[in-house]
Amino acid sequence: MIHPRMKNLYVGVDLHRRTHTAVLINCFKEKLFEITFLNKPSEFETTLKEIKKHVPRGKSLVWGLEDISNYGKSLTSYLINKKQTVKYVNPNLTYSDRNSQAILHKTDLEDAFSVAKVTVDNFDSLPDATIKDNYWILSQLVSRRRSLVKSSVTLKNQIHNHISQHYPSYKKFWSVFDSTSALEFWQTYPSPQKLQNVGAEELGSFLWKHSRGYYSFDKAAQILKCVADDGNTTTEYQSTRDFIVSTSVIQLKQNMQSIKEIEEELKDILPSFGYKLETMKGINTVMAAEFIAEINDINRFATADKLAKYAGLSPVVYASGQTDKHFSNRRGDRKLHELFFKLAVTVSNECGHAKKPVNPIFREYYKKKISQGKTTKQALKAVMRRLCNIIFWMMKNKSEYIQPK
Repeated sequence: MIHPRMKNLYVGVDLHRRTHTAVLINCFKEKLFEITFLNKPSEFETTLKEIKKHVPRGKSLVWGLEDISNYGKSLTSYLINKKQTVKYVNPNLTYSDRNSQAILHKTDLEDAFSVAKVTVDNFDSLPDATIKDNYWILSQLVSRRRSLVKSSVTLKNQIHNHISQHYPSYKKFWSVFDSTSALEFWQTYPSPQKLQNVGAEELGSFLWKHSRGYYSFDKAAQILKCVADDGNTTTEYQSTRDFIVSTSVIQLKQNMQSIKEIEEELKDILPSFGYKLETMKGINTVMAAEFIAEINDINRFATADKLAKYAGLSPVVYASGQTDKHFSNRRGDRKLHELFFKLAVTVSNECGHAKKPVNPIFREYYKKKISQGKTTKQALKAVMRRLCNIIFWMMKNKSEYIQPK
């Protein structure tokens, strides 16, 4: 009787920005053919024809790819459209295979060969590669917003380092450092040197214009008084420092506008997924988009336990002989883990002057864990695990969150 793996030949592909390298092997891991081709659709058809020349009649091809959403997205889409079997290979498996060799070789051909071998060994357990453009484009929007937010934080820190030296008493007249009016002020007057020939009337008109009438001459007089009380803060290379502040503010404003536009785009695209995560208090549009982008298709996970394991919420067991210990799982999806942590902190907290719980059920559950002797970190982990179950079923059934009485 022929083993099922003998019915196929296996292609491992090492993916790069400009070129891909493919290695064809049989179930005995013998190399049959290798080829390097450009990463463009016109080359894919030629490559497939070349590989098929080495495939005997009656045998099928199985492709193994490590990256199906970035450099390998075009190739994956092409192969799926051509009715080819494509498997997603976890990079950790190829890394282990490569390191298990007596002599370590790191070339494109060796990497492709490792991917092919892993495809043979794990053919039954490897997931089929799928391309779902809606999830992919959502992840791109979320990633773009995340990078802009990170860049904005860096810019704010750079601006603040200069402003705190130029205007030591700035908190007296701008309680919110990065408000719209404050940013306009920093851009035009990055240091008191720019205010030398500016009177209260001119500055008041400037503030009236850029705050839509909220600030006027009183604020201008307050600013000029604070500047006079601070004394001369001019330093060496002051003009260069002013240039850095002004250009950084311009970049920060552009980032903030881009973030706003991305959030509007997220509002438009989220309803197409049918999930209703925003019905849970504490989850806004951005967080809902981040959850969907990180989890992707919820049908990938058969149970909530598997989602928890994927997010690193389930403990890892280390057992040997009489020893049996449980440790935190630090190998899960860290971005998804961070999202559950942020949400757990939000729903466990109290807000407002009346200290009203955001979610009374989770607040009570959190306090219960604390009363049982758990640390704050352990109590939050328990909340995260319960949130995982709820979000799993909300996405699975595309249902709203119903607050228990």
